[in-house]
Amino acid sequence: MDYARDGGTALIPTRFVWPYGGRSVYLSGTFTGWSQWPMAPVEGCPTVFQTVCSVPPGYHQYKFIVDGEWRHDENQPFVSGSLGTVNTVLLARESDYLPAVLSAQIPPSSNMDVDNQAFQRLVRVSDVALPDDASRISQSDLDISRHRISAVLSTHSAYELLPGSSKVIALDVDLPVKQAFHILHEQGIPMAPLWDFSRAQFVGVLSALDFILIMRELGNHGSNLTEEELETHTISAWKEAKSYLSRQANELGKSAPRQLVWSEPDNSLKDVALEILQNGVATVPIIHSPAQDGSYPQLLYLASLSEILKHICRYFKHSPESLPILQLPIGAIPLGTWVPKIGEPNRQPLAMLRPTASLNATLNLLVQAQVSAIPIVDDNDSLLDIYSRSDITALAKDKIYTHINLEEMSIHQALQLAEEPYATYGLSSQKCHMCLRSDSLHEVMERLSRPGVRRLVVVEAGSKRVEGIISVGDIFKFLLG
Repeated sequence: MDYARDGGTALIPTRFVWPYGGRSVYLSGTFTGWSQWPMAPVEGCPTVFQTVCSVPPGYHQYKFIVDGEWRHDENQPFVSGSLGTVNTVLLARESDYLPAVLSAQIPPSSNMDVDNQAFQRLVRVSDVALPDDASRISQSDLDISRHRISAVLSTHSAYELLPGSSKVIALDVDLPVKQAFHILHEQGIPMAPLWDFSRAQFVGVLSALDFILIMRELGNHGSNLTEEELETHTISAWKEAKSYLSRQANELGKSAPRQLVWSEPDNSLKDVALEILQNGVATVPIIHSPAQDGSYPQLLYLASLSEILKHICRYFKHSPESLPILQLPIGAIPLGTWVPKIGEPNRQPLAMLRPTASLNATLNLLVQAQVSAIPIVDDNDSLLDIYSRSDITALAKDKIYTHINLEEMSIHQALQLAEEPYATYGLSSQKCHMCLRSDSLHEVMERLSRPGVRRLVVVEAGSKRVEGIISVGDIFKFLLG
């Protein structure tokens, strides 16, 4: 959009972003003569709208029209008029103009330094960067919010997570591993509790990680496990072999078999959340026994952090102000895993892979980095897709695992196995859930509480360049301190 009134004026291409959702969003300001200019949603981020305007240097005021309502961005500098109107302000300068990177397709990455005395802060239009004063978390606000969340979780039980009706699948430990993974794939579940009839109790779980370890063993030429044995290899036999492999990997050879992590329906939601976090599991079976000695256990439900987070969001839905930290942008919170910036101290790197990486390299990275998912990016680190542990069960379809080579199959090809026929590659709406660093903690919590959403990839608006990743577990580690 070009609003040049004087042919000799150097116009500054400037990106405007509305990251707070809506059905239709327009931009209006002094540089448009207060006429309305349409904004388009960012591909892959339907709640983020943007447009690029060429504006003259100087001081400007503008607002957004969201679904017919005039709005201003509360996270950007703004002024209040004598009649009660509030407008967002912008100080455009010629020094912000970087011709080499500005085009309709390539978002500008220049910083606009607002040096007006009333607004001593940095505004990066391309990704709605955080004001300096927002980057400091008040310890008292943090303590108050954590105390209130802890109190709510401590006074509500796991029983409240149980739905009116549901289906819970458990597997017999004497079931062949091959058949078990077919069940996981067909039912669309990443794990299932294991039942031992001889002991009349639940003894563990079979998860997508087990399938990953089995696939790695099948690809290991020195392994004793063969595809033929997989036909009759039982779950209990695999668990024993897994325990043996674990002891071999342990220098002391004393690694004890992992016990089943479970909760009773009367346990508090805080206890359930801590069980999940402390044991590094995705879900916890809710088991009830009518007998005092624990006999005749009944599997009621599989509880996850997403459902506990949904409980928190529902409880504070009408009083979000009681949790002061909810309105903080996630980029200002020590939360999740981020791509380190130049000059920052070493920290845990964010694991990412190109689509040409082999499936074997991907599985090794999932196990060695102890992560549940890996963003798949292009040469510019822009998000294409994401590969999670549960995607491995797609290899059970039509016995694909029996005739593939993990080194020869690319992660691109592996991801296509889980897609519908003729689906285009990249940014599956079912898997790639994204957010911006400017999104509030409240928004991120709401999205993560939705069914099937376990993580959000933080991307740069426009380019979709990966900046970080936030999981449900990250949220609870922060909230529970």
